[in-house]
Amino acid sequence: MNRYPWWKYTTLVVVLVIATLYTLPNFFGEAPAVQISSARAAQRLDESIVARVEQALAAANLGAEAIQFDGQTVKARFASTELQLKARDAIERALNSDPANPSHVVALNLLPRTPAWLQRLGAQPMYLGLDLRGGVHFLLQVDMAGAVDKRVEGIAADVRTTLRDKGIRHGGVRREEQAVLVRVRDAATARAAGDLIARDFADVQLAERDDGAETVLLLTLRPEAVRRTQEQALKQNILTLRNRINELGVAEPVIQQQGLDRIVVQLPGVQDTAKAKDILGRTATLEIRMVDESPEGLAAERNAGPVPFGSERYLDRNGAPVIVKREVILTGENLTDAQAGFDSQTQEPVVNLTLDGKGARVFRDVTRENVGKRMAILLFEKGRGEVVTAPVIRTEIGGGRVQISGRMTTQEANDTALLLRAGSLAAPMEIIEERTIGPSLGADNIRMGFNSVVWGFAVVVAFMCVYYRLFGVFSSVALAVNLMLLVAVLSMLQATLTLPGIAAIALTLGMAIDANVLINERVREELRNGSAPQTAIHKGYEHAWNTILDSNITSLLAGLALLTFGSGPVRGFAVVHCIGILTSMFSAVFFSRGLVNLWYGRQKKLRAVSIGIRVAPSGAAKAD
Repeated sequence: MNRYPWWKYTTLVVVLVIATLYTLPNFFGEAPAVQISSARAAQRLDESIVARVEQALAAANLGAEAIQFDGQTVKARFASTELQLKARDAIERALNSDPANPSHVVALNLLPRTPAWLQRLGAQPMYLGLDLRGGVHFLLQVDMAGAVDKRVEGIAADVRTTLRDKGIRHGGVRREEQAVLVRVRDAATARAAGDLIARDFADVQLAERDDGAETVLLLTLRPEAVRRTQEQALKQNILTLRNRINELGVAEPVIQQQGLDRIVVQLPGVQDTAKAKDILGRTATLEIRMVDESPEGLAAERNAGPVPFGSERYLDRNGAPVIVKREVILTGENLTDAQAGFDSQTQEPVVNLTLDGKGARVFRDVTRENVGKRMAILLFEKGRGEVVTAPVIRTEIGGGRVQISGRMTTQEANDTALLLRAGSLAAPMEIIEERTIGPSLGADNIRMGFNSVVWGFAVVVAFMCVYYRLFGVFSSVALAVNLMLLVAVLSMLQATLTLPGIAAIALTLGMAIDANVLINERVREELRNGSAPQTAIHKGYEHAWNTILDSNITSLLAGLALLTFGSGPVRGFAVVHCIGILTSMFSAVFFSRGLVNLWYGRQKKLRAVSIGIRVAPSGAAKAD
C-alpha cells in the first residue's frame, strides 16, 4: 500500500543529484576580473589577443587565476581587487598604445568562480540583480523633438528630390520649425506639386497659403506620424543600447522603457562607471559610398601610391585598405531594416537590406550606372570609419530591397545585419540620473536576505519537528529539498535574483510547509477515526492532494498575473514565486511521500507512527 516502485525512487535520486549539481555553483562566489572587448563594432577579436594579454600581465609580474576567450571578449580572473586594478592598467597600456584612439575596451567586471568541471556540465550560478551584486544605474532622457526634427529634415530632402525628378519647378523648399515650406509661382504648379506630395508622402498633411505673388505649400507631419516617429526612435535607441552594452559582456543587463521618453539602464557587476558611460555615449553612423577603382585608387589600395584627390582611405574588418570616394550616396537614415538570410540560388549567407523611398530611388540610379563596380558600406564611430563590407554591384537594384553577399559566414552575416540595423541612435540622449551601487552594499543585501531565509527555515523546522515528531522531520527534509530545487531551477534558467526574489523564496518556504501541514493533519484525522497506521498514511496523502492542488493553483494564478502585468521588482518576485510553487508541490507531496514509504512502508505490522499522537491497541488515538 505504502511502497514506491524502484523506478520512482530512482527518479527521486536522479532529481536530487541534478539539483545538487546545479545548486553548487551558487556557493563559490565571484572573482574580480578584467574584460577586454573590441572598441570598434566592426572589428572582432581573435585568439591572438589572449597571448597579448598574457604577455602584458607577465611583463607587470601579475598572475591571473584564469584567462578565457569566448569568441567576443577575453576575461582574465584575479584573486583580489588590488591585482584586478593593476592588471587593468597594464592591459590598457599594452593594448591601447594611443589613448586618444583606443582599439580595445578594457573594463572591470566580476566573474563566477565556478569550477571547470561544473562549467563543462553547463552548471552556472544565478545572475544577481543590481541590488545584490552592485553595479551602475543610468536614467537616460531621449530627445523626442530631435527625432521629429530629423524626420522633418528627411521629408524636406525627399520632397526636394521628388519635385526635381518630376520636373516641377518651385521657388525653394525650406524648413520652418516643424513644417516644410514649398514655394510655387502659380495655382497650376501648386496643384501638381500638391497631388504629387499627397501621393508619395502619406505621413504629411498639406495646406496652402498665399504669400503675395506666390503660393506656399505648408507640409506638416500628421499627429499619428509624429507619435510613430517618437515610438520608433525610442525602440531604436533601446536596441542600439543593448547592442553596445553587449561589448561590456554584462550578465542580464536591464534596459527598458520608462514613460514615454526615458530609458532605464542597469548594469549589474560593472565596476567601471567611466567605461560604461563611454559605451552608452557612443555615436555611430552608417554611410554608403562608391569604391574608387581608378588606376590611382587601385594603386593606393595596394599601398603603391598616394590616395587620389576626392577619395579617402579606410580599413576593412581584416585590416586591408579600401579607397572610397568622399561623396556619400546614402546614410543610415535611409535604412529601415537589415536581416541576415541565405541566397535562394547559391545558399550562401547574405544580408537583406530595406531602404526608404528616397534611398530606394537613389540606390536604383547608382546601381544602374555602376554595374560591375564595388560599393562600400562604412560604419563611423567617434569620427573613425571602418569598411563593414564592399560588395560588387551585379545588376541594377530597385524596389528598395538590397542584398549584400560576398563569402560571408553565417555569423558575419548576422553581425553585419546587426551593425546596419542598429548602428546609430535614432534620437539624441543624455544621462539625467546616475547611481553606483558598490559590491559591498550588494554583499550586505545578500547577507541580510540569506539570514532571513535561514532563520525562517530554522523556525519552521523547529516547529514541525516538535509538533509532528518524525513526520515533522520528513517535512523538514522535504522543505530543504524544495529550497535546493528552487535554487537549481533558477540557476538552470539563468534567472536574475533580486531582493524581491529573496523575499519570494522566504514566502515559498511558508507556502511549501503548508502542504505538509495539510498532509500531516489528514493523517492525524484518519488515526483519530480509528484507521490502521498504514491506511491512515495512504488516505492522508490521497485526501490532502486535492486541497493542496487547489490552493497551489490559485496561488500560481496570482503569480502568473504578477508575471504578466508586473515589471521590474514585481516581475522578479513573480518568477521566483511561480517556480517555488511548482517545486513545493513536488517536494511536499512526492518526495515526502517517498521518505514516509521508505521508513514505514517496509513494516508489515505497523502499530504506531510518530506524528504527535499514538494509537492504542483498542484503536483510540492518544497523545504521543
